[in-house]
Amino acid sequence: MATLQAKSLDFPDELRPFVAKGEVAVVRLGEATIGRGVAEPGWRWSEHVKPLAGTDSCRERHTGYVISGRMHIVMDDGVEGEAGPGDAFVIPPGHDAWIVGSEPCVFLDFTGMESYAEGVVR
Repeated sequence: MATLQAKSLDFPDELRPFVAKGEVAVVRLGEATIGRGVAEPGWRWSEHVKPLAGTDSCRERHTGYVISGRMHIVMDDGVEGEAGPGDAFVIPPGHDAWIVGSEPCVFLDFTGMESYAEGVVR
């Protein structure tokens, strides 16, 4: 039988710092893993997460919502786009991303956080 679950991302099950310039707070609710990421200006996946992932591009599928800030995404096939405040997004596996502007990007991710940025040591 399903049960109601609620957890605060202010008190996450796990806090995963990136190599630098940000972190993701993760809560687990049954089979769902939800993350709130904060990526500071200057953050780039290929610099601050790739060393951990060990892949040429991000292999996670992300489904989420941008609270603040702006992120530019480039797919392995060259397709580009941006997500900013109020945008819902789906980003398939095979991409790089970086922060645009001088504001941190704060986002919620509902599908790509199961093992994202695990084990990074500051």
